[in-house]
Amino acid sequence: MENSRERLGSRLGFIMLSAGCAIGCGNVWKFPWMTGENGGGGFVLVYVLCLLLLGLPAMVMEFAMGRGSQASPVKMYQKLEKPGQKWHIHGYFALIGNIALMAFYTVVTGWMIHYFIMFLTGQSQGLGFVPMITNAGLNVGYLAIAVFLGFFVLSFNLQGGLERVTKYMMTALFVLMLVLAVHSAMLKGAKEGLSFYLIPDFSKINGKVVVGAMNQAFFTLSIGIGSMAIFGSYIGKERTLLGESVNIIILDTLVAITAGFIIFPACFTYGIEVNAGPSLLFDTMATVFNNMAGGRLWGSLFFLFMVFAAFSTELAVFENILAMVRELTGWSRPKGSLICGIGIFGIALTTALGYSTLHFLPFAEGTAWLDFWDFLVSNNLLPLGALLFSVFCCWKIGWGWDSFVAEANTGKGLKVKNWMKPVFKYFVPLCVLGLYIYGLVTFKWK
Repeated sequence: MENSRERLGSRLGFIMLSAGCAIGCGNVWKFPWMTGENGGGGFVLVYVLCLLLLGLPAMVMEFAMGRGSQASPVKMYQKLEKPGQKWHIHGYFALIGNIALMAFYTVVTGWMIHYFIMFLTGQSQGLGFVPMITNAGLNVGYLAIAVFLGFFVLSFNLQGGLERVTKYMMTALFVLMLVLAVHSAMLKGAKEGLSFYLIPDFSKINGKVVVGAMNQAFFTLSIGIGSMAIFGSYIGKERTLLGESVNIIILDTLVAITAGFIIFPACFTYGIEVNAGPSLLFDTMATVFNNMAGGRLWGSLFFLFMVFAAFSTELAVFENILAMVRELTGWSRPKGSLICGIGIFGIALTTALGYSTLHFLPFAEGTAWLDFWDFLVSNNLLPLGALLFSVFCCWKIGWGWDSFVAEANTGKGLKVKNWMKPVFKYFVPLCVLGLYIYGLVTFKWK
């Protein structure tokens, strides 16, 4: 497989794929919810600063490891580490992390498909989040659709399948978001909603807000389990990785910010609590659309956009899993897609049935399989993976700063400068470690 490694056909394809991996349900559900919970504009300001100081360096390092090794995460350490080192063990944890992420993300994708179909067919009046998640047949059926569609696309070659579909899908996603944002801006509560969203109230910025913003900025980019490294391995050396990372983060941030433009005017127009949690997207937005003129159309467009956002991440992570499995086994794309699809479907059944027939209480009252998989990925594998990437790229015990910078700066575009070394080498790992410890200390175990 290494001798005939597949390549993306264009720079646009690489940017769209990488942005698609970062852009997902976290941008359009979690970001507005956390913004509402943490005081509005102040949180947005801190979030953007964290993207620049934390997310950007971490993304550059992960891209550099992928492009420098020309391999997936399970093999890239062997190409870059010094003889006798054991860094490659982390590559297998990266594979576990991608599988664990899809163990619940595919089910969430199915929920988005269900809501879209219900609005499209005019059956949205009886929709409810709890009735949906407790319906075993519905969950398993839409999970099967989400997994099948994802691996069907990947069964074709890289340029003809994943790259082509993602470029069209991401373009449609951006257009839909702009249309919905313009519509929300014309609602009667738009001025009040946008003021809450965009004007910082510095009195509300505290330690909790800063930690929440760092957490959201870091996790929205899917850094730490090799999701970005795989796309770095598919591109040439014509462009520097800092410049490409800036482009991807701009797109990711654009989607998150635009989601707020869609949701907050609607919340203030219809008197909805801005910190409503999961119901902000499902029960709440469905109620908004069901009680407004043309609601069926706008609801269909909104949840179609959510389907695109979910699929953009699902396809990217599926590709990462498939690439790692193929490098370990030598399977073809079609064979690997079939077997990986069956495997992911089987594991994701835990989440799909977790609220009905397969009860599991991993932590506090009310938790289920989804919470277990999310805890494994978000609270452990992502932060620890990013910490390891940072140490490996910047310290002599790993790849080393000079080798990392040489790879990252190859090509035209923005360069990593020597004055940035303290940020990459010290600030990023210390912040990630702090977030990890904070997350464990404050986690609601029981």
